[in-house]
Amino acid sequence: MADTPKTVCGILDRLTDIGDRNDRATIGDIVESFGSRSYGPMLLVPALIGISPVGGIPGVPSFLALTLLLIAVQMVFGKDHLWLPGILKDRSVDGEKLANAAEDMEGVGTFMDKIFYGRLEMFTGPTAGRIAAGVIALMCLAVPPLELLPFAVVLPMGVIAAFGIALTVRDGLLMLIGFLGSGAALFVLITKVLFGMLMGGSSGGSGGMF
Repeated sequence: MADTPKTVCGILDRLTDIGDRNDRATIGDIVESFGSRSYGPMLLVPALIGISPVGGIPGVPSFLALTLLLIAVQMVFGKDHLWLPGILKDRSVDGEKLANAAEDMEGVGTFMDKIFYGRLEMFTGPTAGRIAAGVIALMCLAVPPLELLPFAVVLPMGVIAAFGIALTVRDGLLMLIGFLGSGAALFVLITKVLFGMLMGGSSGGSGGMF
């Protein structure tokens, strides 16, 4: 399957097909199906998993963030073909569960395809893509500490998903929204996690003095 899906529903249909054809679907299977040049879908798929209930399992968001970080770094440096190490490519999920999850999201995909489409395409070109990749890398680094807060990883994963959709359907407006959302995610990281850790450490130290 050399062609790259140009819609969210197209991506979900491809995932359903992968799940139906494999008892265990690996990340390598997914990369091969979408094509090694398909950065948009490869950003979107892990981000959607991070937003789903699966993302609530401890450690899963950080693993997804590591995968996304490797993808983003290659985008920053303008690599034409996506490369992932074997330890990631060989990771697998039950094919039936993958197909069912993709089918369950068809309604959401149809809705997204209605509101996200090609517009302001000047903001989805190679330069914009590299800038977005840099922001995505920062979002990935923010995921591990945000796992300390319930459901907080949904924010950076949502931003990454927005960039993935924008690059897939060439929606420049959604790309700009993604940049704004990244600012909100960093604000939450700084105010809720970092400040919280500092205040907790300070209060702990004060308690020891009295």
